[in-house]
Amino acid sequence: METAFQALLIIVSAVLTIVILMQSRGAGLGGAFGSQGSAYRTRRGIERYLFRGTVVLAAVFVVVALVTARLHSVQ
Repeated sequence: METAFQALLIIVSAVLTIVILMQSRGAGLGGAFGSQGSAYRTRRGIERYLFRGTVVLAAVFVVVALVTARLHSVQ
C-alpha cells in the first residue's frame, strides 16, 4: 500500500510540475522582478483552468505526502 502512495506521489508531482510550467508567460528574467505589468487582472479561459488545477493538484500532493509519511512512520 505504501508503494502505491509513493507512485501516486510521483505521478501527482510530475503533473503538478507540468501544469506550473504551462502557466509561465516566458517573460524572461525581467518578469522575475515584477517588471511585467503587476496590476490585477482576471484570469480567463485556459489560464483559469490551469490556475484552479494547480491549486487542486497542490492540495492532492500535500494530502498524499502526509498519508505516505504516516504510512511510513507506522511501519
